[in-house]
Amino acid sequence: MTAPVALDHRASGYSLEHAYCLARACALAYKDQPTIERQAADWGFDRVHHHETRFTPPFPLQDTQAYTLVSDHMIITAFRGTEPNQIKDWLTDATTPPRRGPDGTGFVHYGFAEALDSIYPDVMATLQESRTNGQRVWFTGHSLGGALAMLAGARMYLEEPRLAADGVYTFGQPRTCDPALAAAYNTGYKNRMYRFVNNNDIVPQLPPEPVYTHVNSLRYIDSHGRIRESMPLIGALADRVSGMTADLLAPASDGVRDHFIDSYLKVLERNLG
Repeated sequence: MTAPVALDHRASGYSLEHAYCLARACALAYKDQPTIERQAADWGFDRVHHHETRFTPPFPLQDTQAYTLVSDHMIITAFRGTEPNQIKDWLTDATTPPRRGPDGTGFVHYGFAEALDSIYPDVMATLQESRTNGQRVWFTGHSLGGALAMLAGARMYLEEPRLAADGVYTFGQPRTCDPALAAAYNTGYKNRMYRFVNNNDIVPQLPPEPVYTHVNSLRYIDSHGRIRESMPLIGALADRVSGMTADLLAPASDGVRDHFIDSYLKVLERNLG
């Protein structure tokens, strides 16, 4: 395993080291509040804000959670994901129509929009209060959290462009919006969005096309653990087959195994070595 990478509070743009640090922030989002606060202090952040909303049935999620870390030079908002089986069942439910996107641009998955709406005002208030030193703002998330990070970035760009995030890194993000919103997002976040997909990870393959699509800036992790900035369709199909056959005893489990945030962290660590 590579030596721990220190979080650079003055980071800008794209780097593998920054991706690894934000993936660690995604993993931290699954922990309890005291653990988050202890780690935040170790990382050099002096302020932590927790964002949480509880839902009641029949909404498919129990809650939406995120946290914001603040220092003099950096702000990170990390959105928590959900278990692979839970999100897989939710994303394959086609009974709910898409909802209008931010500022009336395109359409988004209804559940994602509702989940983000429940904490977005608190996230925005925290950013407006905390961004007093021109700090760079980063959104990140794994799984469902990746969808919320992307949508939060879209809302900031389309509704409050002066507050737009400096960058968005997602890991195992599902398809979140229609082509119209994706196009607007690709314009606003060109060279500021980085979407990591680990080989056969099942979640980025859902919900189904053509209603939903992905934004650009793919970072594809192949079956050998290499990170690629582009992958031809034929090559990607062959690589996914290779990943599925790596475990002959349980080939179908590859899509779930590749989704865990720990799997992303291990691959990023190997690439840092």
